[in-house]
Amino acid sequence: YLLVFDFDETIVDENSDDSVVGAAPGGALPAPLQQSLNSGSYNEYMQRVLAFLGDQGLRVGDFKAIYEKIPLSPGMPELFQFLSKNHELFEIILISDANMFGIEAKLRAAGVHSLFRKIFSNPSSFDKRGYLTLGPYHSHKCLDCPANMCKRKILTEYLAERAQEEVEFERVFYVGDGANDFCPSVTLTSADVAFPRKGYPMHRMTQETEQKQPGAFQATVVPWESATEVAQYLQELLKK
Repeated sequence: YLLVFDFDETIVDENSDDSVVGAAPGGALPAPLQQSLNSGSYNEYMQRVLAFLGDQGLRVGDFKAIYEKIPLSPGMPELFQFLSKNHELFEIILISDANMFGIEAKLRAAGVHSLFRKIFSNPSSFDKRGYLTLGPYHSHKCLDCPANMCKRKILTEYLAERAQEEVEFERVFYVGDGANDFCPSVTLTSADVAFPRKGYPMHRMTQETEQKQPGAFQATVVPWESATEVAQYLQELLKK
């Protein structure tokens, strides 16, 4: 089985970009910087936010502490426990529009980094000044996704690459919450399962698609409030 996770508001219970913004003096960004979100891409906006936080003196240790403190979503520790016990049955990857440094810091702190075969996220590193810098992941032609990342493209290419390595998955499971998680889940087949977080954009979009074009969304949809529901579903499946 291939299990695909999103990060923000899926593995962790916050948007990690918002957690970082909270570290600005007074917990808020200056108004001009906030307003610059409307011009250009979100990825470019976050590049400006990180530069501003660098100007305020935030360095590696500060960012590491912020990411490590972000709470896991409800039931996520139990789901990871289940996956560690059954790790030989699942190949696990993470596709996220956050940034590599933040994700790896959190996964290591939670003790689950080794569960992931591969992490796809925007490249981030510390420059000579000690500022955290961010780049776009790739470019693509998808009209539904932000310019820096289409998760459908990443997932499709990953499956193709694994097929070349003669790894075929019996099923794909996708755990996410956002509109950018809906895009890849559209490519899932009737053997696969989409786990959208209840009440979040991915969940609403699967419901709307089902209403407008019944049968267009092929995967089984299993909404979750606690990740223990995902663990229970997978456990039942293994019993069969």
